[in-house]
Amino acid sequence: MTCHAARSIGQPGAPLILTFHGTGGTEDQFHGLASQLIPGAHVASPRGDVSEGGALRFFRRTAEGVYDMADLARASARIRAFVAGEARRTGATRVIGLGYSNGANILAATAFDAPGLFSDLILLHPLIPFTPAPQPGLKTTRILITAGQRDPICLPALTRALSDWFRAQGSPVTDHWHPGGHEIRPDELAAVQTFLL
Repeated sequence: MTCHAARSIGQPGAPLILTFHGTGGTEDQFHGLASQLIPGAHVASPRGDVSEGGALRFFRRTAEGVYDMADLARASARIRAFVAGEARRTGATRVIGLGYSNGANILAATAFDAPGLFSDLILLHPLIPFTPAPQPGLKTTRILITAGQRDPICLPALTRALSDWFRAQGSPVTDHWHPGGHEIRPDELAAVQTFLL
């Protein structure tokens, strides 16, 4: 199972950052940002393989906030294989996932099923409209969740429920909120940089 992806080779022993674009984005959306966040890191950025009215996504949905769960499982398996392959290729021991919106959702869903895959998760405006099964394997995964207090797509109540779920698994979670909506603001990027130190 292959993914169209952008790749940058980092320095030996450097972390691996995998970036996941939002709906309508491409593998280039956060690829350059990752190299700025950790200079010298390996970076791999897959492209979503689902088109919704011409906008690329990682999995199908049947309505806004209503996921095609079978396709989510298919997409999670695809991403799990991709991440494992990139970790083997680079030899990285620190594997960081960064995703925005739909990219954050596929990143979280993949971690639910494969908790040992990532050492760090950066979820920008995630929307998980279901309660995952317990996953105690996530207790060593560091997690940053950023969100907008007036986000009309990723409702704050669902974001808080996701944070609470991760905490219930024992994960160390950092939350960062801004007063806006679904857009990524500079203070979020500053929170990401601080989280990665």
